[in-house]
Amino acid sequence: MAFSFTVMKFSESLKKTRDFSKVYKARRSRADKRLVMYSLKNGTLRNRLGISVSKKIGNSVVRHHLTRLIREAYRLNESSFSRGFDIVIVVRDGGRDADFHEIEDSLLFLAKKQHLLESE
Repeated sequence: MAFSFTVMKFSESLKKTRDFSKVYKARRSRADKRLVMYSLKNGTLRNRLGISVSKKIGNSVVRHHLTRLIREAYRLNESSFSRGFDIVIVVRDGGRDADFHEIEDSLLFLAKKQHLLESE
């Protein structure tokens, strides 16, 4: 049985606490009612995406669902993003009940405000 899935072509995951901290300390952020987006140039040709969902948002099922929605929204729009950034997405309380399209809209809105989209 073969599994077929699409991976991010120009990005990888941000995993280490020190990498998250570095992005937070840069203090370059934008927010809407669902998400907060932090960004920092990383000096490479790839983006690194980190997603943070607090336990206050919900149980592990809810948190993982939101993480998958954000990752998929990013993956589908990855080619629109400028390269060379560490991007951290934090889910706010307003994002708890958001569907895929609301998450995607928030992600693209914040990326535009952060000047992370190629068209800018």
